[in-house]
This record gives sequence, structure tokens and C-alpha cells, in this order.
Amino acid sequence: METNQKVKKKSRFREVAHRFAQRKMAVVGLVIFACLLLMALFAPMIAKYGEDEQDLANALAPMSAEHPFGTDVVGRDLFSRIVLGSRVSLFVGVISVSIALTVGGTLGAIAGFYGGKVDNLIMRFFDVTHAVPTMILAMCICAALGQGLFNTMLAVGIASCPGYARMVRASVMSAKAQEFVEAARANGASDGRIILRHILPNCLAPIIVQVSMGVAGAILSAASMSFIGLGIQPPAAEWGALLSGSRAFIFNRPNLVFFPGLFIMLTIFSLNLIGDGLRDALDPKMKR
Repeated sequence: METNQKVKKKSRFREVAHRFAQRKMAVVGLVIFACLLLMALFAPMIAKYGEDEQDLANALAPMSAEHPFGTDVVGRDLFSRIVLGSRVSLFVGVISVSIALTVGGTLGAIAGFYGGKVDNLIMRFFDVTHAVPTMILAMCICAALGQGLFNTMLAVGIASCPGYARMVRASVMSAKAQEFVEAARANGASDGRIILRHILPNCLAPIIVQVSMGVAGAILSAASMSFIGLGIQPPAAEWGALLSGSRAFIFNRPNLVFFPGLFIMLTIFSLNLIGDGLRDALDPKMKR
């Protein structure tokens, strides 16, 4: 029995991977994101200069073989700062989504499984928070908590909770009406075991898609807050902070703004393509 289940899971994975591979734009997004991920993993080996290594004699130097993206106002190599900053930006996106999925997903699963007053209490709270745009709510939380890496991740994660709660709640409500849930309950399984072992595994498809797109949104939100001075502060080489610190030179040194913006755009673009591809690959209706 266990061997048959493993074979079915393997077959299911191969089927999803095959459908994903048929979508060329999704594969392009995966390749772009893989390159960005490798850049973040091997950033210390790729970056020629340190994150805050200054050379005032070469301040605002144009693009060259020595400095492929040029230097900023205090002579720091922009290419090295973007490469090292990729770790910060991707880390912020992953941790923010993890917070949102853990908090929002847990509360959404509880609301969807128990229903009634518990559902009303949890979802009415999220309705109130959802009435405020995610970016505005994140800015308010970050302004209250203070600037910094941890507070930025926490603010973006908390602000994103309502979307994950709604998505998980809808998936749980659909799954709990299935016969395998009744069979598990008849066998004496506890509510926690039913949710974790039987319901949530059958809700993974929409969760995976939401997470892939949510990382893109979290990176963009964190970069936006850093740009307006509420998020990660200099000298940290976060892409939004790099944009903010270079906006005064947008006309005489546009490369200082172009390259951080380009990497933000490539990251968001690739994750959205991956999310679209996963949505189609995991949707049974998309089978050919």
C-alpha cells in the first residue's frame, strides 16, 4: 500500500512537471529566478568589492570593466552592492511570506474547519484589516514598529495575512466536505490530525501558487518601503534602498537607478511567470 502511494505521488509530480515544462514562459521565469537565486547563494564569490567598501576618488564613476554598473556617490561599486543585496531582498520576500502563510494560513484553516462563530470572529477581523490596502497597512505597521530588516519583514508579513487566510479558508471548506475527512473522523482522528494530515495536503495547489506570487509581492512591498525611507536603512544594500539613495542622480547617472530597478523587475517578472505556470500545471482542468 505504501509503495503504491509513493508511485502515485511520483507519477503526480512527473505529470505536474511535464505540464509546467510545456509552458515556455513559465520555464523562462524559472530560469531567470534560478539565476537570481544562484547569484544570491554565491554573492560573496561574485561580488568583487564589499557591501560598504568606499573609494571617494572614484565617486560616481561611469560604467567600466572595473565597475560594470558604475559607482555611487561615495565610490561604492554598484554591481557588488546589487549582488550582495540580492540576499537581503530575496530573504525578505521568503520570510515575509512565511510569516503571512503561518499566521494567516493557520487562522484561515481554523475558520474554514470549524465554521460558525469561530469563522465569523476570525474572518470579520481579517475583513477589517483587508479594507486597508496591503501596502498602506504595511507602512503603518513599519512606522509603528520602527525601521530595520526584521520590522520590515514583520510588517509585510502581517499586512499579507488576510489574503492567505481567505485562500486557505476557502480551500479547507471545500476539502472538509469530502468523504476521506468523514472516514478519518470515523476512525477517531483528532481535529488537528484531520487538518494537518488529510485536509491541508489536498489544498497544496492553491497554496503553492499563492506563495510563489506572494514572494514577488513581498519583495516589491519591501523595496517600496525602503524607497520611501520606512524599510531597510543604509548602508544595507537592499534593492529598494539602492533606488532611494540614487534618485537624486537619475538624470546625470541614470545607471544608479536603472540597474537596481532592473533586478527588482526581473525578480517580480520571473516569480509571476512561475506562479502562472504552476497555476496551470496544478489545475486538473488544464490537462491536455
